[in-house]
Amino acid sequence: MTTTKPQRPDLARELIARAAESAEHRAKRVRNQLDAVQLGQGRHADHANTKVLRRILAEHDWPGHRLVGPDAARAAWSIALHSDDEPDFQRASTILLERAVQAGDALIQHWAHLYDRALINIGREQKYGTQLLLHASGIELCPLHAPESLDERRASVGLPPVAVALKAVHHRYASGHRAEDALTGVLAEAA
Repeated sequence: MTTTKPQRPDLARELIARAAESAEHRAKRVRNQLDAVQLGQGRHADHANTKVLRRILAEHDWPGHRLVGPDAARAAWSIALHSDDEPDFQRASTILLERAVQAGDALIQHWAHLYDRALINIGREQKYGTQLLLHASGIELCPLHAPESLDERRASVGLPPVAVALKAVHHRYASGHRAEDALTGVLAEAA
């Protein structure tokens, strides 16, 4: 990965601002701190973020480390990851992100998370065990392909064993979690 200044700091600022606002909204949603209007505003913001990222992908391909820097590349990944209402866009983003990984311009861990999310959103089993559901009764992995070899696949993309990741997620969400907060989550913080 590169450590030079991004080629497009304007895009970097926009991606980071959009992803930060979206993350703040999701954190409030998990803590059940939003009313119905605010929930709708969050969905609208996710659609707007997807539209902006779609434009960036059309003009520049995946916004990787060289184009926008590592923080904005992570922001682009987060926006794609939360484009759940547009599974075709999510799958296309996965392909572009994979190309960026192959070019050394993005993190393979981001690709694995987005790949799993895209699979789950079309009703298929995830491959790397990055997607989960949070319930009042605990944390549950979304449907998983070949669970017996999960940790081997996770290691192949630089992710920790699933038990380590689940423990970190459980610790993060354990206090104050309620059944109404059930949502698809990501093991990104534990990765």
